[in-house]
Amino acid sequence: MFQNRTEALALALPAALFAALVFLLPVVILLSEGFHIDGGWTLSAYTGFFSESLNRTVFLRTFKLGLEVTIVSAVIGYAAAFAIVNLPPSGKGRMIGLITLPLMISPVARTYAWIVILGRTGIVNQAITGLGLSDSPLRLLFTETAVFIGLLQLFLPLMILSLISALENMPKDAIPAARVLGANWFQVFWKVILPLTREGLVVGGTLVFTGSLTAYITPAVLGGSKVLMLETLLYQQVSVANDFVAASVIAFMLIVMSFAANILLKRLATARNKTARNKR
Repeated sequence: MFQNRTEALALALPAALFAALVFLLPVVILLSEGFHIDGGWTLSAYTGFFSESLNRTVFLRTFKLGLEVTIVSAVIGYAAAFAIVNLPPSGKGRMIGLITLPLMISPVARTYAWIVILGRTGIVNQAITGLGLSDSPLRLLFTETAVFIGLLQLFLPLMILSLISALENMPKDAIPAARVLGANWFQVFWKVILPLTREGLVVGGTLVFTGSLTAYITPAVLGGSKVLMLETLLYQQVSVANDFVAASVIAFMLIVMSFAANILLKRLATARNKTARNKR
């Protein structure tokens, strides 16, 4: 299309400069505030952040919930995606439409719906008391369980759609061939399906884990002040404490954790693929 590489780069330069000015530069300025304090470069903001037990608890809670949501969504996602891929074309289209439908609804509305479900007079507590499992309503809101459920419902469709795309690109005769050779279903999944769909798992896992780390509405509504996450703590540092240094530290950690998750998933997928080739 272009006569030389210089011409292509020249055409892409305005878009690259615009992206750098409106996105990269503000992010770099924000992140630098956590290292540049009192005219010097130091890590005191980070050591001070982790020296407080509350901050360590919030960090570990955020990482744990993000990891749990990613693992559970992968397990459910593989089962759902495998079932959907094997449906007739008309049924497959309807199921993909149902999975995509929640993504068209505002996360705020989807999160507030869980208040109706998990509240003291909600559907779940009414069922529990109606069945005689408890004499009084249970406290389901403002718990880690409520945040986990909300995040899982929020990002599970992304994992399912990523795995559906990966499974559709998998050779159709791979599973029957493995079964004919005597592999059980666990071996089929571990040695055939997982290596061939690793790219979809990397994409879905990155989207779910990153989304779980950075989502604000769901932890704020379903967790409140009793279940602080890094993103809600970031909001408090900016809006309440007006501490932009601490906010910069939290933002840097969220970015690093997101990139680290993507790199780790890619490394695991690559290592798994190399191991499978060496065995052959």
